[in-house]
Amino acid sequence: MIHMVQITFLSNGAKVATAPENSNLLRVSLKEKGGIPFKCGGGLCGTCKCRIEEGLENTDAIKPKERKHLRPEDFEAGYRMACQTFVNGDVKVSWVVQNGKGVVVGVDPVDAPVPSA
Repeated sequence: MIHMVQITFLSNGAKVATAPENSNLLRVSLKEKGGIPFKCGGGLCGTCKCRIEEGLENTDAIKPKERKHLRPEDFEAGYRMACQTFVNGDVKVSWVVQNGKGVVVGVDPVDAPVPSA
């Protein structure tokens, strides 16, 4: 019997998709029109950065390709690259898009807008 997992795409109106256990997060998003941004699908561009808001423990180990795009504190905050992440339990995922790419939010003060006086 195939165990199904539930993936909630929070940034797309909390759209819910079900998929077989150990499914690739980006592939499920593409198949179910989940909406996670992507370009290459192979871990090279970093476009599919997203945040696992719930169920981070239901994702597989962080891949070397992800370490090129995300820092240890990003992983601690729940960020992953959808194309590299396999899901073996229910997760809720969100993302923010700027210039067509997923971005890491609230982690790096360097990118924060400078408050105007």
